[in-house]
Amino acid sequence: MGGMSWIHWLILGVVALVLFGGKGKISDLMGDFGKGVNSFKKGLSEGGKEDPKVINGEARPTEPVTKDKDKDAA
Repeated sequence: MGGMSWIHWLILGVVALVLFGGKGKISDLMGDFGKGVNSFKKGLSEGGKEDPKVINGEARPTEPVTKDKDKDAA
């Protein structure tokens, strides 16, 4: 019950072959997914450099939000 039999390994191998092997549509999709993940990670690492809320790699403190009493009454 706790171990994997040969049929489990066979099914796992077939699934891995379908997802990552050959020149099928699914392997191309997985490659595109990997490129997207790498692009996302690159964007996260470069995002702090261009963010106006970040000064020298540290987040700029935000100003406290004050409520206008005239707007609440309306």
